[in-house]
Amino acid sequence: MIHPTAVIDPSAKIADKVCIGAYSVIGADVEIGEGTVLGPHVVVNGPTVIGKDNHIFQFASIGDMPQDLKYNGEPTRLEIGDRNTIREYVTMNRGTVDDEGVTRVGSDNLFMVSCHVAHDCRIGDHVIVANAVALAGHVLVDDYAILGGYTTVHQFTRIGAHCFTGFASAIDRDVPPFFTVAGNRARAVGINKEGLKRRNFSAETIRSIQQAFRLLVKSECSHKIAMQQIEDLAKIYTEVKQLRDFIETSKRGWVR
Repeated sequence: MIHPTAVIDPSAKIADKVCIGAYSVIGADVEIGEGTVLGPHVVVNGPTVIGKDNHIFQFASIGDMPQDLKYNGEPTRLEIGDRNTIREYVTMNRGTVDDEGVTRVGSDNLFMVSCHVAHDCRIGDHVIVANAVALAGHVLVDDYAILGGYTTVHQFTRIGAHCFTGFASAIDRDVPPFFTVAGNRARAVGINKEGLKRRNFSAETIRSIQQAFRLLVKSECSHKIAMQQIEDLAKIYTEVKQLRDFIETSKRGWVR
């Protein structure tokens, strides 16, 4: 399952049923879980842990040092979960000691061609990252988020669960869960209704999220009054409570 031209450091831990393609390079302190497939010309540097049943396509660069001028060779890490698809030319960097020292990628995610996941990012599960998306350092992406092609995300920004970003969105503030945002700079244009339907959210729940969105974004009342008005919805619908809690804890401000 390992091509004879692949170069593998003796310290690397390769589980059973791992496939490594021609001319791939596996560096020191790398662990690769069972059933993972690496195409040709993949480079994985450590310390990096890759879980089970991932598929990493040719020319991806995984676990190299962060693009941070403050980085001075500290032993930071990249951790990748299970069943991720990582396409051509994707780059994922290790963390820095300015944060927890770890870049974390969850499970069941799709990273399309030429994505960049910078140091100290945290990616949840079931996330779709389309072509040429660039995530700066310390970005948090919650479960089921979809980032449209050529989206760029400023450092320390959070992308909420089940949200959707339009093509070439430039995001410099937090994106609340369930929102759809678009533009440069990104503006809130609605909720991710189609995505919620596909994930079997009830019509009633979607209506409650839509109502909360209108109060927060479309109404002429102040932010304080809008938050007070969605309080009753938050008591009934956990999704509205999730939205409210996200906004209340936002440190960068959120896309309006």
